[in-house]
Amino acid sequence: MQKILLTLKQVLGSSFFVVSLMIFISLSGSFIFVQQGSYATTLEELKLIPPEYKPNSEEKINRANEYDPGVGIQEENREEAYEQAIKDSTNLNTIEKTYERNLKAEKEQNPPESFGEKAKEVLEKVTGK
Repeated sequence: MQKILLTLKQVLGSSFFVVSLMIFISLSGSFIFVQQGSYATTLEELKLIPPEYKPNSEEKINRANEYDPGVGIQEENREEAYEQAIKDSTNLNTIEKTYERNLKAEKEQNPPESFGEKAKEVLEKVTGK
């Protein structure tokens, strides 16, 4: 009789353990597909800003400075370059001067390497110095 009760206790204990593990696995699996919160703009926020609202350059720069000062400086430089391009596009003579100025600035940023400099680099690579 005791032997029967002991085996019954083991069977019930192990079956209870298996059933509880199955329930735990099914519940944890159901949380995989739960949608996480999104940082995207909601419809209510979109209604707050009318579609015809176009910020001017100062508002863009201020907003960029609030985000990051470096971004604000880039925005200012871009606005200055845009205004300069508008001024330069008024007649043909200034367009040519603008092209020459941009070409000169590009050469200053990326100077062309001479044949001698390239040969030095190749020799250094070959000799290992």
